[in-house]
Amino acid sequence: MADQQSVQQAAAAFDPTRKYVRVCTERPDGFVEFEFAIGDPALCVELMLPTSAFHDFCTANEVVILPPLEGEHGDWAARLNEAARRDLEGAG
Repeated sequence: MADQQSVQQAAAAFDPTRKYVRVCTERPDGFVEFEFAIGDPALCVELMLPTSAFHDFCTANEVVILPPLEGEHGDWAARLNEAARRDLEGAG
């Protein structure tokens, strides 16, 4: 169980006024796949918008742009996205 100081540090690090975006893929069909997080970049959802709507979204939310993930985690996420895309295309 975490001690009280660790819990307080974690709570202090979480800032619900900060919003983050990490671009995963800029697709050839004009869509941008990205991760969006509020308060903590590690707690994110994956979204997809047309490029112009993506830029509007980032401006409206005053996001902090995070660098792309590199290494094992980034490669894993890219492979997962590609596998999901193939499965969806194959289902139709």
